[in-house]
Amino acid sequence: MIGIFDSGVGGLSVLREIRAQMPSARLIYFGDTAHVPYGPRSMAQICEFSEAITRFLLAKGAKVIVIACNTASAAALKYLRERFPDVPFVGMEPAVKPAAEITQSKTIGVLATQVTFQGELFASVVSRFADTQNVRVLTQVCAGLVQQIEAGELDTPKTEAMLRGWVEPILAQGADALVLGCTHYPFITPLLQKICAERAVRIIDPAPAVARQVARVAAALADGHQARAKGYTTYYATGDMDDFRRALRRLLGINRRAQSVHWQGEQIVIEDSDSG
Repeated sequence: MIGIFDSGVGGLSVLREIRAQMPSARLIYFGDTAHVPYGPRSMAQICEFSEAITRFLLAKGAKVIVIACNTASAAALKYLRERFPDVPFVGMEPAVKPAAEITQSKTIGVLATQVTFQGELFASVVSRFADTQNVRVLTQVCAGLVQQIEAGELDTPKTEAMLRGWVEPILAQGADALVLGCTHYPFITPLLQKICAERAVRIIDPAPAVARQVARVAAALADGHQARAKGYTTYYATGDMDDFRRALRRLLGINRRAQSVHWQGEQIVIEDSDSG
């Protein structure tokens, strides 16, 4: 059983890749939609949320935990590994390495949240993969973009205007690769492609590489791929169930229900048994 969590529906972009690569895997997806977005929150608070969600997923039988959220990975991955030393965690790492390898202009852009940029993880990947190759990294905090995606505004004029305000200055400085440093952002890739249409720009989504790592970890535990077994996914969300169901339909093209859970202090409690 593989547990996957995010602040909201962005982690569905990672779940989509895991399902594509591991069709027989048993997955649990947890969207903390009551607290989305994590970006403006303190690292300490994100660690608290992440620890409680991890305990919930372990109690549900998860053997591998995927932090399908760049902000939570930046704030809590190290913390969680210390708190749960026997649990394998797979986090999101900004895809600076592949961007640095393919850039011809030696300039790349990274779109993410403030916490992602503040974390040790981002500084580490820039130091290891960009600085060593003399690649300039232009960072851009996309405040409000997660909320747009959560609301289903994937290609509205407002979302396009926001993106153009962030991306066009990066392109004007010569960037030929854009790293999606938030798991929500792959869902607006078509809009980014439209904005970058007149330039040779690669848009890099780390989700496929993360899914490959999850498959390796699961295989080592003999968990995930199971011959002749039919994979399934159970969904949990802490916020509005109708909104979450609409997101599943809009982003993944599936009509499924989720089990409603809520926060009770620092604990997560199941409200009902409405699953699908």
